[in-house]
Amino acid sequence: MPTFIAIGYGDADGYERTAPDVRGRAHAHDEKLREHGALMGIAGRPVQVRNPEGAGAHYQPGTFMSSDLPVAGFTIIEAKDLDHAAALAADTPCAVAHGVVEVWPLGD
Repeated sequence: MPTFIAIGYGDADGYERTAPDVRGRAHAHDEKLREHGALMGIAGRPVQVRNPEGAGAHYQPGTFMSSDLPVAGFTIIEAKDLDHAAALAADTPCAVAHGVVEVWPLGD
């Protein structure tokens, strides 16, 4: 089955203004995804890594890409196809709490 990474973007403001019962259903959905093998994690502080020409690694705190919303977490899921993966992501907390989820197919 194909593998996808879902990147959730969201903030506390969007989360707090979402009805508690909607948030609860979204967290229950996440738990079902975990039960079916999804790997999930809340995003921590990122670091940028560069190693030009393999001449020595340089690390810089912070994100490389920017967004109106911070990255909230990641999920690795298996799904039949991109449409199925997007449907699975549609009921997750970031998607329902005024955030957004990107779903990326992972190739070999």
